[in-house]
Parts: sequence; structure tokens; C-alpha cells
Amino acid sequence: MINYYRGCLIGGAVGDALGWPVEFMHMNDIKRNFGKHGITNLVIANNGYSEITDDTQMTIFTIEGLLRAENRGRSRGVVHTPSMVHKSYLRWLATQGVENPVNRDGWVYGLAELHTRRAPGNTCLSALASGQIGEVSKPINESKGCGGVMRTAPVGLFYDKKTAFQFGCDIAAITHGHPSGYLSSGALSYLIAAVLETSDLSNAVELMLEELKAWPNHEECSEVISKAVQLAAENHPDSKAIEILGEGWVGEEALAISIYCALKYQNDFRAALIAAVNHNGDSDSTGAITGNILGALLGIESIPEQWVKGMELSRELLQLADDLFHRYDETEAWQKKYPGW
Repeated sequence: MINYYRGCLIGGAVGDALGWPVEFMHMNDIKRNFGKHGITNLVIANNGYSEITDDTQMTIFTIEGLLRAENRGRSRGVVHTPSMVHKSYLRWLATQGVENPVNRDGWVYGLAELHTRRAPGNTCLSALASGQIGEVSKPINESKGCGGVMRTAPVGLFYDKKTAFQFGCDIAAITHGHPSGYLSSGALSYLIAAVLETSDLSNAVELMLEELKAWPNHEECSEVISKAVQLAAENHPDSKAIEILGEGWVGEEALAISIYCALKYQNDFRAALIAAVNHNGDSDSTGAITGNILGALLGIESIPEQWVKGMELSRELLQLADDLFHRYDETEAWQKKYPGW
């Protein structure tokens, strides 16, 4: 099972890194720069690795928040998990150069590679800098950008399906107040948990849609995901299918594009990611989410070895996956890594 945790996190980071160089390009520009098939391999930066973006940075801080919440719950008997994750996001905000009074402890904040800006989303920055914590019942804004869904896959690794949906929504709503902004996040969290449980992506998507449709204001999100399922079963060029679904800048489109790519190429991690990043829109986010889904389905062995080795923070992400799998440890070393406050 641990290999599926590793696959989910490494897969997401690889998709993020593959899509990052073309995030703001249209397909004509992608083909002009990378050839007729678009971008098909990781681009190595000056540091010798392929760079991750804010998508993976915030995913890492989501993991930290979940593990610190688990520690607090076990040691103090009471915990509000979204608040703990919010504090971890404030640590991420500090790595982006925005001063705030949060404790800067734990091992994640000390990772030097995280202290760099890789096109962070304005909604995440402004919401976290506001000093408020958004909730599903008390939206902080009307944003449905994909900055929620791109960071919540670890929730599905940590909880059962139903709990994952709720916490996925709660954690996204910290920064994104539109229903499609947080429901897409709850849906991804549920989907990851369902994939681990069933090892059947089509069934997991079906179960996720059933759960999604039980929530208020689901229509926008469920309709585009249902369309993605339909398109994956038909014989369209990927570029055309993705164009129908959107560009991925908003939560429901990013998830739908990722589900389309994962369903169509569910036995071929590399092909799915290449499809997921070669379009006009938010390539790193759709690449990351597709990588999360297929990594959880196929395990880390499905990811090309050179992609794993060539990616920034690969070793640290493997450690985070293992820690997420183990959940809790009473040792002093663990307590220093994930303090329960």
C-alpha cells in the first residue's frame, strides 16, 4: 500500500513539474518550442532538477497540517483539522515572503527549496494574508480557482472516502469560497480514497460522482466531470476533448481534465501526463492532479524512473509519503518534525 502513497505524491509532483514550463503557453507556442507532440519530458532547470511549483509546495504543507493535526488529536484529545492545516498554509505563505506570526517550526518549513516563488495563485496569497479562515458555511470569497483542488490529494490518502470528501471541502474552503472551488477538492479527496479502496478507477469515479451529487450546488462540478467520463469513452483527439472541458484554471475544469486523462490512459502514466499538460490552460495543475490520481492507482513503479530521480524534492516527497502512511509516532524525532500545536 505504501507504494500507492508514494505514487500519488511523486506522481502529482512529476505532473506539476512536467506542466510548469508550458503553464502559460497556448498549444501553438508549446509545439513551436517543444515539437509537434508538445512537451513530452521534464525540463531540467539550472539547479539540476525539474522544478515543482506552488501546487506541490502547498500539497506538502497540506501533508504537514494533517500530520500535525493527528499529533495534536492524539496528545491533547481534541483538534480542529482545518485550523491546523491553515497554520501550515501560513508557513507556506511565509516561504513566499509574506510575513505573518505563525510558528515556523517543524521540518517542512526548513526545506530550503520551498522558499521560492513559482507563480503562486493570487487567491491563495490574498486569502491567507487576510487573517481570516474561510469555511464552507462562511465563504471567504467567491473564487473557484483550482488552487484548492491542486493541493488536497493527501486528504484522500489520510481518511476514508466520506471523511475525505468533507475535509477536502473544508481545507479548500480556507481559501476558495465558491462551491465549485471546494467541491472539486472534496471530490478529488474522495476519488483518491476510493482508488486506494477499490483499485478500480472507473468505479471510483462513479462512486465519487454519486457522493458529489448529494451536496448542494454540485451541478456545475458534476456536469463537467460527467462530460469527462463520456469523452474518455469516445474517440476524440485529446486536444479536442480537453478544449470541450475547459482550460483548467478553475477547480471543476482542472479536475474534469485530469479525470479524462486518467481514465483514457489509466494503464499508461506517461501518456496520461503528456495528454494532461499539452493544452492551452493550467498545465501544471492538470498535470499534478492527473499524476495524483494515476499514481494512487498504479503505484510509484508506474512512473518513469528518470522522472522520479530528476525531480526537485523527490527524496523529501518519498519521506512525506511514508510519514503520511504511518500517520503518527511517539518518538522525539517525530514530535520535532510534526509538532502538535
